[in-house]
Amino acid sequence: MLIIFYPLFWIIMNSLKTSTELFINSFALPEKPLFQNYIDAWNMGFSKFFFNSILVTASSVAVTVLLSAFCAYALARLDIKFKNLILYLIIGGLLLSPHSALISLYKIFDALNIYNTYFAMIVPYIAFRIPFAVFLMYGYFKDFPGDLEDAARIDGCSTLKIFMRIVMPISKPIIAATTIVSSIFTWNEFIFALVFIESEELVTIPVGLSRFRDALQTNWTGMMAGIVLASLPMIIAFLFMSKSFIRGLTAGSVKG
Repeated sequence: MLIIFYPLFWIIMNSLKTSTELFINSFALPEKPLFQNYIDAWNMGFSKFFFNSILVTASSVAVTVLLSAFCAYALARLDIKFKNLILYLIIGGLLLSPHSALISLYKIFDALNIYNTYFAMIVPYIAFRIPFAVFLMYGYFKDFPGDLEDAARIDGCSTLKIFMRIVMPISKPIIAATTIVSSIFTWNEFIFALVFIESEELVTIPVGLSRFRDALQTNWTGMMAGIVLASLPMIIAFLFMSKSFIRGLTAGSVKG
């Protein structure tokens, strides 16, 4: 716990210092907490980076979870030809390194005229998170009680209604787990956001924080304040969804 939490405490502590205090002794407590650093970081453009990250993360995660849920349920519960082969091909996407596709994706996005737009980040985030999301949800849907589906079919429900009205509401734990894992990846992703975005108006938090540096000086206290602000959404989301997250990850691990 000390190894994990001390760096966080160190960043928070130094985000409340002046630049002079930081360079004199970065391990000492601030003489007087300087919350103005957070206001300065927000006004220096962090508010714009924050909005872009919220938009990109929310869009990517929503589409990823929805598509992966449809796919995982169909492969786990429906009678589809070659479904094992399809499952292996999808999960095989986990073997592909996202960074190995940078050049190809750049050429594709440039040809489609979506380079330097939100879609240049959202599309690859969705594509590279679907394999893991399907893998995670497949195991959960595989152990889903079939009696509920049979009862719904007797009452005249179609497969789509069964999925939307019965399966999805009951599957909140796995949805929460997939949402948190995908959100953390998208929120912290740096390479795609750096390569596919040029406009200052579209950059997300990881790239935006690097803009706090220039050739002559670096606003270290402002950067640390930005790091703390960037961490808060994921921490808050995990605190609110932690029970569902743990239940989702352990679902299907024990039978009987």
